[in-house]
Parts: sequence; C-alpha cells; structure tokens
Amino acid sequence: MPTENLFIAHPENKEQVNALKAFVKALKIKFEVASVKEYNPNFVAKIQKSKKEIEGGKFTRIEKEDLQQFLGMK
Repeated sequence: MPTENLFIAHPENKEQVNALKAFVKALKIKFEVASVKEYNPNFVAKIQKSKKEIEGGKFTRIEKEDLQQFLGMK
C-alpha cells in the first residue's frame, strides 16, 4: 500500500550507510539511495564573482517595458 511518508536520513559514515540499508532491507521496505553531487567549482566561482560585482554596483538594470528591446526582440 503506497504511503505519503518520506524519510530522509543523513548517515555520516559508511558504517551508518550499511546499517541503514540492512535495516530497511530486513523490513522489506523499498528504498533508493540518491547520491549528492557537488556543483562544478568553476560554476561556483562564477556565481561568487557575480555576487561581488552586484554588491559593488557593477550591474545593468533593465526596466520591464524595455526588456524586449534590450533582448533584441523588437
């Protein structure tokens, strides 16, 4: 019978991961393990640089009514 419950655990080491898997398997509960992927360091650096530029006032503000013209759509 489907359920709306979702459990999220944050094991800190391989031993805890293995114990959780064994426990869930023993209870015959379907489960999946999702891997967490880190962001590309170059992407993170670009975002941080952009944030600093905005804080320093280095940005262009476009009014809504001028957006299509700015994008070359008019």
